[in-house]
Amino acid sequence: MPTCCTAFPRLKTHLKSICLQYQLYLLLNSHFFCLLKNEMGLIIFFLCAYVPKTAAGHCKWAEVLKDLEQIKTSKDIDVSLYTANTDEGKECQEPVMRCFFLETEVILQECLIKNCSKTQDVWNIWKNGNASLENNKLNSKTSAKCKECEEYEEKNFTEFIQSFVKVIQKECKH
Repeated sequence: MPTCCTAFPRLKTHLKSICLQYQLYLLLNSHFFCLLKNEMGLIIFFLCAYVPKTAAGHCKWAEVLKDLEQIKTSKDIDVSLYTANTDEGKECQEPVMRCFFLETEVILQECLIKNCSKTQDVWNIWKNGNASLENNKLNSKTSAKCKECEEYEEKNFTEFIQSFVKVIQKECKH
């Protein structure tokens, strides 16, 4: 224990705290700078400080989610769509996502015919979703117990979008 803390045993608590903080400062300061003096220490520092923040901070579906929020209140889209269950198992997540994006193409066709106000947002959802799914195609293995899109119940546009948002949010949490 340093002399500042032993010489005055009746120091107030905050003064003792300062002594302890100073000891911790010296200890951490010496170890931290030793770590940064070599190349491996710098690599470890950057991996610990930088990588987890970037990996955890962004979901690849974030743009799709934003566009879904834009179109969910649209009054000029009136279609029935095959709507996958939001509680499908992990092994069926990719087919569920594919189903939602397949049905988004139906919405896009409807918007092109009716000249919807949200056509650009629907196009963005379809384009971004299919691009992300194409990047995963090589790793995909669909379980035999997963349903085909046409096996799901048809629901109205509002229910479809609510389910789609729920599935995207679930994906972003993983």
